[in-house]
Amino acid sequence: MRPVVTLILVPPRSAPEHTPAAWLESAREAGAERHRAAFSRLGTDARVVREPPDGRPFGRRLRELVAPIAASAAQRRVGLILVSGGALPLADPADLEAFVATARATARRACTNSFYSADAIAVSDARLLLAMPDLPSDNALPRWLAEVAGIPVAGLRHRPRLEFDIDSPIDLLLLARDQGCPAEFATLAAEIAAANQRAVAALRGVAATLGNRRAEVVVSGRTSSRALAWLESHASCRVRALIEERGLKASTSLAFSGDAAQDPTDGRRRPPRSALGLILDARGPGALGAVLAELGDAAVIDTRVLLAHRLGAGEARWPSLADRLASDLLLPEEIADGWLRELTLAALEAPIPVLLGGHTLVGPGLPLIAGHAATSALDAADRG
Repeated sequence: MRPVVTLILVPPRSAPEHTPAAWLESAREAGAERHRAAFSRLGTDARVVREPPDGRPFGRRLRELVAPIAASAAQRRVGLILVSGGALPLADPADLEAFVATARATARRACTNSFYSADAIAVSDARLLLAMPDLPSDNALPRWLAEVAGIPVAGLRHRPRLEFDIDSPIDLLLLARDQGCPAEFATLAAEIAAANQRAVAALRGVAATLGNRRAEVVVSGRTSSRALAWLESHASCRVRALIEERGLKASTSLAFSGDAAQDPTDGRRRPPRSALGLILDARGPGALGAVLAELGDAAVIDTRVLLAHRLGAGEARWPSLADRLASDLLLPEEIADGWLRELTLAALEAPIPVLLGGHTLVGPGLPLIAGHAATSALDAADRG
């Protein structure tokens, strides 16, 4: 049987206790240990890798991790699975077996939980990754494999629950609403809720609006047609949606084949832009609550698109991770960046309930806001 190595990537802990960043670190550590145990049971050599951020791009770091694995295999192929600690919290053994089966395949192939926002990927030959360029993040890896390396990449689109990723404490509050939420994540969510009722109140307010036939909810950011189809079928309210900058982190020219990378008319060369961001450019971040109240009775906003609109796609220019996570929990008093603090205060004081977060919030998290199980809700929408 072909050997498979599973690398579970999680940053080392560094945040002060009982802060939003510490809750996220705890969730990723818990997820990493769950993955280590689960992939070990499936017969892979599962290793947790903790590397502090040091300025190296993801592609370079990964090549350095893969090089000794490929060298030790001599002429044999070694399958490789890459997964982040916050990824796949709702995965069951059959989901993980799909990654192992790909890693053990005889033919050159790959699979991923999401082609345009990968948090987990399997390849049948670790040596394929030695030619990878300095990709800025794992999100672009499937695209590079498909377009540049010429490797067939299967996206597990029929299992949309696998797109749920813990990138923020707000995602833990959503995850706790799923019946299949692992106990360690539910415990963390309870701690967050006990310490911060603001996000909990906003979550309840948006949930109530989704069930109100006379209301309208605004969803803005990297949502999907699948998520909107689910809302059409299950939300009682009307929905106003702005789908913006999907594939934000996967759209690097390093992941494109030669012709596409050099095409000056290619839209990927255009900097990230947001319609809501353009409004805030004119009216200021403090106008967010008023703008959203003009458009609906509750709102779910992907703030990473607004940050990319303002500062570019590279997170190095964004406010700190601690600031972003405090914003998600509606804690403006804990935010150092002036623009993001003003935006968060506007959301907190808005006349309507407003939830702030990232891709998970406006995508696979939407059914959980409404109180439905993500493990079945979006899957059913996808089949429909």
